[in-house]
Parts: sequence; C-alpha cells; structure tokens
Amino acid sequence: MPSDDDQRPPGKPEYRVYRSRRGPFSRFRKPDLESLRKKSQSKQSGARGTDRGKREKPPYEVHRQGPVAAPRTARARAAEEAANRPPRWRRWLKWGAIAAFGWMLLSLLAFSVSAQIQSMKLDGDARDALQGTPWLLPTAQNILVIGTDSRSPDTLEPGAAQEERCYEQQATGEAPHDGCAGARADTLMVVRAGGGQFKKLSIPRDSYAEIPGNGSQKINAAYAFGGAALQERTVSDFLGIPIDHVVIMNFTGFEDFIDAIGGVEVDVPEALCADISGGEANGGWTIRLKKGDNTLNGEDALAYARTRKPSPCPGNGTSAFSQGYDDLDRAAAQQAIMSGIKNRLTSPLRLPYNFIKGPIIGWTAPKAFVSDIGFIAMPQLALSSVFAGQAEPDVLVPSGPGPAGSLEIPLEERQRAARSLEGD
Repeated sequence: MPSDDDQRPPGKPEYRVYRSRRGPFSRFRKPDLESLRKKSQSKQSGARGTDRGKREKPPYEVHRQGPVAAPRTARARAAEEAANRPPRWRRWLKWGAIAAFGWMLLSLLAFSVSAQIQSMKLDGDARDALQGTPWLLPTAQNILVIGTDSRSPDTLEPGAAQEERCYEQQATGEAPHDGCAGARADTLMVVRAGGGQFKKLSIPRDSYAEIPGNGSQKINAAYAFGGAALQERTVSDFLGIPIDHVVIMNFTGFEDFIDAIGGVEVDVPEALCADISGGEANGGWTIRLKKGDNTLNGEDALAYARTRKPSPCPGNGTSAFSQGYDDLDRAAAQQAIMSGIKNRLTSPLRLPYNFIKGPIIGWTAPKAFVSDIGFIAMPQLALSSVFAGQAEPDVLVPSGPGPAGSLEIPLEERQRAARSLEGD
C-alpha cells in the first residue's frame, strides 16, 4: 500500500489570493498576528469541545442549597402591589388635571367654531375694505366697533325692520338694497388691540364728517347709506388711520353674552333713569340705576349703553337728567361696560365661575357680534384683552355744535386722538 508521501502531488499546492477592501482606518492600524493566532486556536478548541460533547455527557456539580422560600399567598402579592402603587391622591390629581385640560380645550374649541361661523356672515364688501391680518397677538391693529339701530321685526320698538331679510342686511353690514331701508350706526368705537395694547377711542355718533359720495353730515349716517364698508372708509378718513378689522354688535347676542358671564359691574356717576325706544311698555327698555356700583344683566347693560336722553328719577336727588347727559356721557357708559366685561373675564375671583361655564361663554361670546375676525384671530384678541394693560378710555371732544344738530370735532382733536391711539 503506498504511503502518504507517495500520494501527495509533487510541488507546492496552488493558492488563490484575493485582495480585501481596506477599511477607513486600516492604514492607521498595525498588523496583529498574535490576535489572529489566538482566535484560530479558540475556534479549534471550541470545535473539539463540541465533538466531545456529542460523545460524552457533561459532568454535573452538586451544590448545597438553602431553605426553599414558601410560595407567596394572594394576599401577600396584593399587599406588595398596593405598596408599590402610587398614592390615591396622585392618581386623582393626574386625572383631574387631564379633565381640566380637556374642559379648557372644549371651551376654546367652542369659542373658535362660534367665531368662525359669525365671521362668515359679514358682508363681502365690508371684508374687502379692511386692511388687517389675522395675527393680532404680536402686532397691534385697529378694530372698528359698530353698534347699529337695527332691530328685529318681531319687536315692538319704533323703527324696527319691516322684514327679516331687511334686518339681516342691517345686522351683517350690507348696503341697503331690494327695497330695504338702511340703519344708522348707534355706537362707533375704535379699539386698538394686540402687541400688548388694548386702547379704546369713542366717536360721538353725531360727529360732523365727510361721507364719501354723500357729502358732510352726521358720521353715523354712513352705515345707513353704504353699510359697514362705507362706515369703515368714513371713520378711516375722519381719523386718518387704517381700519384693520370690524365688529358689528348684535343686540340679542350681546344680552346673552352678558348674562353668560354673570352680568357686569359698572360705576354709574349719577343716578340714571331712562325709557329706551318707548320704554318697556312699548317693546323697548326701561332702566333705573342708582349712583355708584351697579351689577347689570344683559338687558340693563344694553339699555345703559344705548341711553341718549335720560328721564327724571324719582326723589329729590341729582340724576343724569338734571346734570345734563350728552354723547360724551353715553360714550363713557359704553366704555365702562366694555371694561366691566374685561374685568369679569379676568378677575381671579371669577375664575371658578368662568371655568365651569367655559364652553357656554366660549360659544356665546362671538354671537354678540358679526366680524371678520375668525377662529385664528379671535382667541388672539381675547388674549390681548386679558394680558394688556388697562389704558384710560378716550373720547373725541367736540368744540361746539355743527350743522343740522351735529357736533363739530376739530382736526387737531382728531389728530391728537389718533396719535394717542396708535402711540406705543
């Protein structure tokens, strides 16, 4: 039988050499032959151990074991789980915080949706005449607040709209058309809000002003001629400032909003008695306010804002009637109501009430007006009014009577008011 040396082919065996790709740091690494030998030896020893394991059973080692613990009872396990569970008050606090956050989110959602619905009602021409942006929080902008003489046909007030479609025209800022008469503006106020500001400037409704296309007359007639669009342009020219947004007050919605926040508190300078639009007996309002602090519900607040000619009050004391009551007093009353609304919403003592009724207030508040301010800008306006400082209200002061029962507002007074309003 030939030996192994006879079967081995002569010469060296042939080898194929493959070039491996270098790693990114291979040029900095020195060859380590010793580690390769150790790896090869460990692999060979591992293979031998595997073969041996197939033939032989591994030895067993016996160790002394301590006493075996008795199995835990269900009561013991429950006690251990109860000990590891967080305290009950923490769980209640956690779920309470989640519920409070959800309630506030619901209030904000109701506010935003209601504001968007109301913004869709504004007349298109009035919207196109505006110059503002929806970003009210970082930059201050001018908002024209208009209260109108429009009244629903289902009331008994003199001057109420004859048809519902005519009332809708007046309430949404449309110019009169299709046989419907226009309504004059009952309240004119410019609010500068945003950028840490919340200032108010009242314009007497009888101010003598140039109305584009209609000559010079009382400024509130612009709304009757051309709706909100013409009123915006007239006020802008009158004060020399841009009008960025518009708010048209809705009497019914205003009352509901005041009632939703629990009324407003105002300081009345003199006792005031008045019959608005013929008084309560004729479908209007009758108001009786004492001197000093008064808490007004929605109906009384609206009547106070609309009072132009007070009546004598019972008794011998002084009253608004005896002291003389004019458009400046009326403008001051309207601003007092706006300040009362702000105080009602921001007072720390009212936080529990406002939190509980948050969704109702959020849904009702935008219904007090029709405006171009939708769901993006409306929460910013609310935040601006809450966090802005309490600026003193301003009212244009006339120099004397003008033509046809109007009030003459000098150019210097208008410029002063505009600078004060837009000054940082």
